Amino acid sequence: MLESINVAILTGFIATFAFVSLTPGLCMTLALTMGMQIGFKKTLWLMFGELIGVAIVAIASVMSVAVILLNYPQIFMVIKYGGGLYLAYIGINMWLSKGKLALNLNPLEQRSPSRMALMFQGLITAVSNPKGWAFFIALLPPFIDQSKPLYPQLIILIGLIVLIEFASLCLYCEGGKTLRRLLQNTGNVKLINRISGSLMIGVAIWLAFG
Repeated sequence: MLESINVAILTGFIATFAFVSLTPGLCMTLALTMGMQIGFKKTLWLMFGELIGVAIVAIASVMSVAVILLNYPQIFMVIKYGGGLYLAYIGINMWLSKGKLALNLNPLEQRSPSRMALMFQGLITAVSNPKGWAFFIALLPPFIDQSKPLYPQLIILIGLIVLIEFASLCLYCEGGKTLRRLLQNTGNVKLINRISGSLMIGVAIWLAFG
């Protein structure tokens, strides 16, 4: 399969996508927030959902499914604003120290969000991000060699996208985990909830109006 891709183009793609992936965005901000809120291991489920969403967007963009969304924008707007409202609801509950994602002020009553809830949250954030669609539509075509078979190239490129995105998400999540540890050492559980809630609300506004 490797002979189906131009090595020079592949090298340029890795450098370009690594730079773009590390740039703060919706998924990275969410990973930072949840890393601070629930720690690295639990946030892995959120990241898995985000990676599935990123792969879906990348494949659909290349296969021109995005054209359908452009012709029927009302479908995309429902997903976009619905996702924003969902994240805003979670952020408000965090700020008020309520809901499954909020750290309980009483450690003996600590609750944990389900794996499926975290995966869904990551998936809806990645898929409903309009900038993600626009980015992949603009980024992927220049790195496809027209003289070589298409599908092997897509498999390699999308595999690299998921791998690089996962590494970036881990870096952001570790940053949130470190911040959480520092804040918990001073007993500021309520502050963790409010910072996390504020970031989540910010992600929701970014998603809905960005």
